[in-house]
Amino acid sequence: MLMKMRAFLMAVILLLNLSLSVFGQNPPQTPQAQQPQYRVRVTSELVLVNVVVRDKKGNLVRDLKKDDFTLLEDGKRQTISTFDFENVDELKTAGAVEATVSGTAPDGALLRPAEKAAALDARDRRLMLLFFDFSGMDPEQIDRCVDAAKKFVQTRMQPADLIALVSLATNMRIDLDFTDDKAKVLGALTSYTSGQGQGFDNGATGSAEGAAETGGAFTADDTDYNTFNADRKLLALQAIMQSLGKISQKKAIIYFSNGISQNGVDNQSALRAATASAVKANVSIYPVDIRGLQAFPPGGEAQNASLHGQSAYNGAAVLSDLSSNAATQDTLSTLASDTGGKAFFDSNDFSGVFSQVQKDSSAYYVLGFTSTNALKDGRFRHLKVQLNRQDLKLDYRSGYYAGRDFEHLNRADREQQIQDELASELSQTDVAVYAGAAYFRQDDSHYYLSVSLVIPGSQIPFVQAKDKDNATIDVIGEVRADGKFAVGHLRDTVKLALDSAQQVRRKNVQYNTGFLLAPGSYHLKFVVRENQSGRMGSFETDVQIPDLRKTPLRMSSVVLSSQRVPAGAKKTSGPHPLVQDQTELVPNITHVFTQDQHLYLQYEVYDAARGKNPSAAAGANGLANGSANAPTNEAAKAASAKAPRESVRVLTSIEFLRSGAKVYESKPVVANEVTAPDRKAVIFQIDLPLQALKPGFYVCQVNVVDDVAGNFAFPRSPILVKEPAQVSPTKTPAGK
Repeated sequence: MLMKMRAFLMAVILLLNLSLSVFGQNPPQTPQAQQPQYRVRVTSELVLVNVVVRDKKGNLVRDLKKDDFTLLEDGKRQTISTFDFENVDELKTAGAVEATVSGTAPDGALLRPAEKAAALDARDRRLMLLFFDFSGMDPEQIDRCVDAAKKFVQTRMQPADLIALVSLATNMRIDLDFTDDKAKVLGALTSYTSGQGQGFDNGATGSAEGAAETGGAFTADDTDYNTFNADRKLLALQAIMQSLGKISQKKAIIYFSNGISQNGVDNQSALRAATASAVKANVSIYPVDIRGLQAFPPGGEAQNASLHGQSAYNGAAVLSDLSSNAATQDTLSTLASDTGGKAFFDSNDFSGVFSQVQKDSSAYYVLGFTSTNALKDGRFRHLKVQLNRQDLKLDYRSGYYAGRDFEHLNRADREQQIQDELASELSQTDVAVYAGAAYFRQDDSHYYLSVSLVIPGSQIPFVQAKDKDNATIDVIGEVRADGKFAVGHLRDTVKLALDSAQQVRRKNVQYNTGFLLAPGSYHLKFVVRENQSGRMGSFETDVQIPDLRKTPLRMSSVVLSSQRVPAGAKKTSGPHPLVQDQTELVPNITHVFTQDQHLYLQYEVYDAARGKNPSAAAGANGLANGSANAPTNEAAKAASAKAPRESVRVLTSIEFLRSGAKVYESKPVVANEVTAPDRKAVIFQIDLPLQALKPGFYVCQVNVVDDVAGNFAFPRSPILVKEPAQVSPTKTPAGK
């Protein structure tokens, strides 16, 4: 494992980190690199099916056994691996309150899990979540649905019922966790007011025909807004499922809504995700259209303005209202049918939904099976439950959506997957990712933070020639100030342009980017996904960009490299500090080199002091370049003669230490002029061949001295020098 690069100021000067570099484990040295944290995945392929069995008179049947059931998926028989019977009405488990319902579920037991909250005992209990979608309701509709819920709690709530309350207005709130305390439920319902609605109802479609006359003929097209509004409601439902999936018993969501309008196929992804999450969590949705029984007069309702055009006279207005109302109810009906619930439309009596939930949850069988169809294609699979008795009626959901692997995810789902990983608190480790960072000053208040990501080629499964053209890597990253506020964001797709797909496994893939930041503390997180199998890896760390105004010698990070490439088009704004003379320096973040390579170093010194230039000064003007062969005395004297009388004088050299002893030191390089006047920077680029160093670990020390001001710094970096890779000789084919 490589240590973090550190920089030291010698003598009595304050210790200061002048070199910033972030490392993971070194892949050549630690193939089984240790990780500080692991993500444990528990994949459950168990599918649960709730079955309510009634006889010809409608009475519940409670004495069936596992062998009485036959379960089919898409016509193929499945093995029932788990079997349970939930009997909420059984007196010995849900009878007198004093006997069995004395322990109420504590707040935070399910929806708001606390650190030491007691587990929710849902055995033989009826779990009902009342979800009030206030986002598009008017005050009258809010009062109607809240009053219906109050009436149920006061008159029909049973001892075995556990109720939770969730509302959606400007945001989604958990107003009450599961409890059987009527007083708590009524208190939470009373807190709802008619002003909860936020007006997030559907907008116009861009046509003035049939629209209300409000003083202008122009009508904005709110199609995109309507798409967002529908997704917002469906994603709220999906978020609830993540909490409800913690227990296996059947749960019921009573969804009070004024409809959800879909816009073509735009909302299909969110609808499918919501229903799939509900089925996986064993949740049935019971939507209630709180608009009740509606009438659609040709000229519009009395409280609306007159209509534009001829719609009020040819019946088009009524037809449009009927179609719009049916479309909003169609989504609610889909949520109910695909999750095993029932939808309640066109009725001003909302008590029926509560009776239906109690009826469906009184006594039911829970069948669990693992599908024989191992494909994760995301398709809908039809279920059929049969009994060996023909005189009984079964009630169960018609099917479920299978899970989807990366190959079957569409573009939107793949993007959501990588966005979710970026927001995750526990990082993926399927793909090893190594990162390094270095800072360069742009001005007193802005620094360019250069970030390099490296993925070992062995982590990329592009091993066939046909994969060469499709080999891509998705990269997403974020920089947060003090770990809270996002100040930088990156999203990119990198195409691996290689001559042979086999080369991918022999080489590392490196991605370089940068951010313009102010001095301070930052948290960096990057997520990388290879798009063959969908595996992802993350790297995150804290970095510190110092305020160089507080340091004696103002110096950038020291970047070590073994490769220079022609500079390409940069997506980052402004000049790139590692690009000089159309050549880009590629950082070596592992600091592992071979003897046949060159060690390239680049660093900058800012605000160097000016003074009289000594006649004996040796150096060069402009960009200070050095190598193992220092300039001759004649060249140094000629360069010194050209230097102005008032100039900077910055000296630098490179040392290699091994076991505390110096084994090599390069000849000093002197700079007499500021290389980048706009940044007041003296740029050093050093080239050192490594063939003279024996294989092993070294400490590379950079000596920097501002000769005029008397300031100096000695940043250090650990490096590893290895023997060159042995190239096996090419075998001559037989007969040639």
